[in-house]
Amino acid sequence: MAYVGEGKNRLPAVHVSDAVRLYRLALEKRKAGARYNAVGEEGVPLRDIAEVIGAGLKMPVESITPEEAPEYFGWLANLAQIDLAASGALTREQLGWNPTGPDLLTDLRNMDYSMA
Repeated sequence: MAYVGEGKNRLPAVHVSDAVRLYRLALEKRKAGARYNAVGEEGVPLRDIAEVIGAGLKMPVESITPEEAPEYFGWLANLAQIDLAASGALTREQLGWNPTGPDLLTDLRNMDYSMA
């Protein structure tokens, strides 16, 4: 398992059950032209994600350079290197949505990796 550089770049996350509830609320309460962010967590560091998946798979986790990223991540190389923190605060306010599902790292820790 790898992450690029220090692995401090972040990805937003939302549990699937929370996303489903949000889509229902958006359909019921939407305003014309409104956009909603399905963001339960504003930014989970990629290093943390790699470490949890690595532990689950019993694989070593290491940092790679930006030059190594395309070979390792393929078409996801750019995503693995940019900071994509996002907010769902306006979505929560406008739709009364409150994510309640497990956070990404907890969900990844509880996965059954035996089938991988």
